Order: sequence, then C-alpha cells, then structure tokens
Amino acid sequence: MNKIDLEGRAAIVTGGADGIGRAISERFLASGARVTMWDISQKNLDTMQGTHDVGDRLLGACFDVTDPEQVAAGRDNAVAAMGKIDILICNAGIAGPAKKSWEYSYEEWRSVVNLDLDAVFVCCQSVISHMMDQGYGRIVNIASIAGKEGNPNACAYSAAKAGVIGLTKSLAKETAEAGVLINCVTPAAIRTSIFDQITQEHVDYMLSRIPMGRLGQTKEAAALVAWLASEDCSFSTGGVFDLSGGRATY
Repeated sequence: MNKIDLEGRAAIVTGGADGIGRAISERFLASGARVTMWDISQKNLDTMQGTHDVGDRLLGACFDVTDPEQVAAGRDNAVAAMGKIDILICNAGIAGPAKKSWEYSYEEWRSVVNLDLDAVFVCCQSVISHMMDQGYGRIVNIASIAGKEGNPNACAYSAAKAGVIGLTKSLAKETAEAGVLINCVTPAAIRTSIFDQITQEHVDYMLSRIPMGRLGQTKEAAALVAWLASEDCSFSTGGVFDLSGGRATY
C-alpha cells in the first residue's frame, strides 16, 4: 500500500463503518488522519472501533445524515472533538428496489434520492463554510457509473448519482479559489453489503459491462479517495474520477 500523507488531517466519512466507507476510514487511519465516522448502524460503529486500537483518532457518531439538524449537530461535535474538519467523504447510500421505473412508488423514489443525493447536499453544505474559513478542505462524493450511463431497473439510484455528479461540479466552481477542492468518484460494481439490496440478475448485468471481467474492491476505491483527499490533489476540482474496470472511457 502506497503511503498517502494525511498526518494531522481531520476527516468525516459518512457511512464510514461498512463497505466502501469502512475501507476509506481504514485507509485514512493508515495515512495518519483522525476519522469521525457518521453511520446509521451503531453495531457497525462499535465493530470498527473495537477492531482498531488507535485511541482518539477514530470516533463514531450514529445518526441519520438525511436530517439537517442531526448533521449540523454532528459537524459541531466533530469540530469539538477533532479541532477542525479538513476532509469530508460523502459515501452513505442505498441501492433501492430493482424494478422498472413505472413500478416505483413515489415513496421508494424519495427514499433513494433523499439519502443518495439530498444527504450529500446537506453534508457538503454543513462543512463548506468551515473549510472556507480555514482556507483548506477536500470533499469527495461517492457517485456511481450509473450516474453517467443510467442502469436499467435502477431509475432512482441512477438519477440520484447523476445529481451527485452535477452537485459536485457546481460546488467545486463556487469554492475553486477558496482552497476547498471538491471531486467525485464513479465506481462500477463493488461488492459490499449494498448487494444485499439488489438481485443477482442486476449484479450479473453490471458485471457484464466491465471489460476487466471482475468486480471492484473496496480497497481500490479507498486508494483513489485517499489521494483525492490529500494535499497532493491540488489542481483537480469538479472532477469525475472513474473506477470502473474499463466500463467508462469518457
């Protein structure tokens, strides 16, 4: 594993105790950062904190990132605990049901968009002023290749992730001269617990689109995110970084 220098940096990772988020939290810890995980599962938070003996460099907060008031309180608590926020990774998300768009209920649509897009806006908005005031920040939003191409039987997920890409570009242009760089990553299929929410048919479809012929690994996502969250990433903002095994070539 290459060393990414995050010494002295303070990071928040949403959905940070499981799947891609857990891999990112672990990579950040290995790179010297302090990490606060925001996660809806207290069990996953307890598991992470019980697995890593790093003292106060790993913190956890269990709450709903779709609630602006809870996010604001979580931000204030993170600043109080870590002294600052240098890095935000918006990773929390759900796949939603695998069905045709005309079979979706409005409630199902809203539940996916609320977590996969609205919460990204809420979390970004909560920390941007803090980062601008200190003259430094890195935000990485986890989108998806579905946001570029649209996956069948995943209209809400595809639309929400497309929204994350657009939101990232817009926010990045607003903060480009403030020392706050904002990028997103668009993975293809990476096996995590989110696969429990989708059918094998849908997994097979996604796998069939990947020229490398395999699923991605969470550690591969964490490696890219770690660089985007570092000072070495200094002239990239508003970027969309593919992690697709060759599926995306544009």
